[in-house]
Amino acid sequence: MSATIHVRGSVSIPESELRWRFSRSSGPGGQHVNTSSTAAELSFDVAASPSLPEPLKRRALERLANRLSAGVLTIRAEEYRSQQRNRDAARVRLSALLAEATAPPPKLRRPTKPSRRVHERRLENKRRRSDVKRGRSSRWRSD
Repeated sequence: MSATIHVRGSVSIPESELRWRFSRSSGPGGQHVNTSSTAAELSFDVAASPSLPEPLKRRALERLANRLSAGVLTIRAEEYRSQQRNRDAARVRLSALLAEATAPPPKLRRPTKPSRRVHERRLENKRRRSDVKRGRSSRWRSD
């Protein structure tokens, strides 16, 4: 994996801004799981990062508010038996999370009204369908 984490456009985070902690992982691994620290915990201080431009930082802090603790985002990866693969998985997740959190807001939808012709055509089709159904019911009726 590269020494920087790509966020979006020309924005990337250098490895020096990341803090790593390793612990024993739960899950598969047999006796190996009891002896090695393969679970990787990645911490990134979003609030104090000099790599994120101010508008992106504000947007990320707002959108990730429920995942942050004192401005720090923590990601734990323990799905692999190898520490290196867990580190890579945590980096990928951080990149995806920050890319989504710093994305520009979606364009607002301008409400529109259907044209008069479309409205009339819809009503005409409803009338036609109604006549067809009415014709079916009276044809089979025996009085």
